[in-house]
Amino acid sequence: MNQRISLAHGEGGELTHQLIKDVFLQSFGHQQHTQLDAAMIECKSKQLAITTDSYVVKPLFFPGGDIGKLAITGTVNDLAVSGATPQAITAGFIIEEGFSIKQLKTIVESMAKEAKNASVSIVAGDTKVVEKGSVDGLFINTTGIGFVKEKHQLHPECIQVGDSVIISGTVGDHGIAILSAREELGLLTNVQSDCASLNHIIQELMEEVDGIRVMRDPTRGGLATTLVELCEENHCTIELDECSIPVRQEVEGACDILGFDPLYLANEGKLVMIVDTNQKEMILEKLHNYDVTKDATVIGQIIECQKEVGKVVLKTPIGSTRRLFRLSGLLLPRIC
Repeated sequence: MNQRISLAHGEGGELTHQLIKDVFLQSFGHQQHTQLDAAMIECKSKQLAITTDSYVVKPLFFPGGDIGKLAITGTVNDLAVSGATPQAITAGFIIEEGFSIKQLKTIVESMAKEAKNASVSIVAGDTKVVEKGSVDGLFINTTGIGFVKEKHQLHPECIQVGDSVIISGTVGDHGIAILSAREELGLLTNVQSDCASLNHIIQELMEEVDGIRVMRDPTRGGLATTLVELCEENHCTIELDECSIPVRQEVEGACDILGFDPLYLANEGKLVMIVDTNQKEMILEKLHNYDVTKDATVIGQIIECQKEVGKVVLKTPIGSTRRLFRLSGLLLPRIC
């Protein structure tokens, strides 16, 4: 491991994985909880889910959202993809001296609006003000809690050959929206961040459909890194069909200009799931009823199980395959 932290350690890719493994898990343990985006704690007759996150996005305001909306949607989605019904969120604000109170009020109101939309309460908070130059305007830390119904518990151990991989919409939107908001890059695009709370949609799926093995929200590191982690944790192999993965034309164009791969760009309102293939049509039908998931589609399938090392392979338009790995190095710092 590098002896000092670099920006690449915050990208959600290989260096992030090594940092968590070699530093935090060495001291904290809890390796049994690494498969989900929220930790599960037995609490009398209910299972409690808890997650925490920090938001340092730059800029604070971007097409389709701001740091306040992002803080709520990110926390809500981490709980929801773990099978939990989000209940409450705490918020801590680290504010730079000289920051605009008007902007702070706008951000806080954005948080309140999104929390209401997601049916969660912001129940506790804290503020700290630090000297000018100590932070970049405003950082927000959140903790979210929710409860998991017994019927909503996920069972990744049930993944089997033939299961389908579904993505709820186009990939890479948030990453390109953030880039376009950084005007120094001169990237002109109309792409909006996909920043959205998905808990109501996920809860409907969990209530009405069986066969959902596991879910994740592909944020930092993008779709590719998320699926690589899933395969390694569950010792299975996924084959993705590159032609089936939905990417907006504007995102694809921006990636061509900048040399990025949309599979590694961040998303903040997308759901990827592995499901019983017999249930895929019903799941797609329900997802297509919502505007934020109207582009949901099957993008691949499980082709092997119980391998010592799981992996993701991508079938290209010309029929060849290549293996996907975690994001390596620095791509887009400060995207969430």
